[in-house]
Amino acid sequence: MNWLEAWQIPVGQVAKLSFDWLKANFKADFKAFGDATENAIEGLTAVLQWPPALVVVAAFVALTWVIQRRWQPCAVVLVGFLFILNQGYWKETTETLGLVAFVCIICMTIGVPVGVAAAHRPRLYAAMQPVLDLMQTLPAPVYLIPFVILFGIGLVPALFSSIIFVVPTSIRLTHLGVSSTPVALLEAAKAFGAKPGQVLWKVELPYAFPQIMAGLNQTIMLSLSMVVISAWVGAAGLGVPVVKALNQVRPDLGFEAGTVIVALAILLDRMLRVTR
Repeated sequence: MNWLEAWQIPVGQVAKLSFDWLKANFKADFKAFGDATENAIEGLTAVLQWPPALVVVAAFVALTWVIQRRWQPCAVVLVGFLFILNQGYWKETTETLGLVAFVCIICMTIGVPVGVAAAHRPRLYAAMQPVLDLMQTLPAPVYLIPFVILFGIGLVPALFSSIIFVVPTSIRLTHLGVSSTPVALLEAAKAFGAKPGQVLWKVELPYAFPQIMAGLNQTIMLSLSMVVISAWVGAAGLGVPVVKALNQVRPDLGFEAGTVIVALAILLDRMLRVTR
């Protein structure tokens, strides 16, 4: 098989040259953008850390009641946060929440419009599918490398690598929700003279809302799965004690931080789970 390897497609070399060119020509722009993004994330984290922890917990419980209108999810959220406080990981939890919040905002801002467009244009979605598959199957740590080159270590590489890994989920679930709108509903809306924009806002998006919320839920879960990987490039949060435990071979610290991540994932899942 040596003849097949005699001329290799220069995938790695092209990628290296591309990122070297970007860094050489737009270094100042990337630094300014990275600093602004990091300041925004740190600002949100500071807002979460400024009030007493129990005040923030009460706000999350109240928000859960507004979304769910049931006491059971509120109880889960309360118990989950009390467990996190009991373990002494409040600071790390707020740092993780700040990063996850920005990932979710950006992913949903991109994913919902793109998913709607894909649902209305089957050829577009067919063309997008290989790209979405690549974004979700390429090992997540690979995404950290180019962003570390462009922005340096810190929160920004963690943010953008998480976005690339996570955004396909919101696109796919929005597409699924909009494209599964019953034909009878669409025909009824058109029969009453609804314009395309009215059909989208008053029929398709309300019908797809549970799927869109499922996309938000999965976006949060996948973002949390990136916290340990993000800690490798200097991002603060719950991934730091996990990496520390791995480096020091400390199962006690690893299980402590791991159970806190699980608790945070469960309470956010119960908080945002919406059924039709």
